Amino acid sequence: MNTPGALLFDFGGTLDVPGSHWLDRFLAHYLAAGMRLTREQLDPAFAYATTMGYREGPAMHNRGLGELIRLLVDLQLDYLSSHGPEDVRSQLSGLAATGRARLMERISMGFIDQSTRGLAESREVLSILASRFRLGVISNFYGNLDRILADAGMRNLLATIIDSARLGVFKPERRIFEAALEALAIPPAEAAMIGDSLDKDCLPARSLGMKTVWLRPLPGGSVDNAGDSRLVDRTIGTLRELVELQW
Repeated sequence: MNTPGALLFDFGGTLDVPGSHWLDRFLAHYLAAGMRLTREQLDPAFAYATTMGYREGPAMHNRGLGELIRLLVDLQLDYLSSHGPEDVRSQLSGLAATGRARLMERISMGFIDQSTRGLAESREVLSILASRFRLGVISNFYGNLDRILADAGMRNLLATIIDSARLGVFKPERRIFEAALEALAIPPAEAAMIGDSLDKDCLPARSLGMKTVWLRPLPGGSVDNAGDSRLVDRTIGTLRELVELQW
């Protein structure tokens, strides 16, 4: 297999904290903050906050990571307080306004700190890869991905950033991958897509003729860790493996 000229990365679960879906990460920080709830109970609140975040439009464009995560947690808590299971609503109704504010901040800061550490590690890997490949990011995001990548010190390493909220197209639609290829002015065969989701990252990219690298999700997460690795060209456990990957 020929070495690609460009590497395109997913963001959440790939560049921030590799192998970990945002829902699973939020759940861990809720539990660490003392909330008693399950993944199934948090899931609809996570989906609600995600949808509302996408609807923010231009108001979201200049928000940094901290502002984004605090907004999402606030929306999740709103949903859980009004639509969550009775035991979860009971936990939240027992909190005064200051108690809820402390809970939101603890969950948010845990998530933000974890993301900051993960992004710093990924930046080191991308700094090495940038000497050999053109790099880009394709993500289902909120319209502020360029701001977050700039804050993480990655913007100067990237030739293109495709943010679904800006483009108006979301993975796994092929158009979002085509937009990245057009921005780089390269054919699909000269690009590789790296992501933690087979369905949203690897398979649609492969259908276009791109090379694919599956960042295998961590055990116990929401994405099937036992997915069929025969559907991709390469499987890795950490981003750092890309530095030595033999194409």
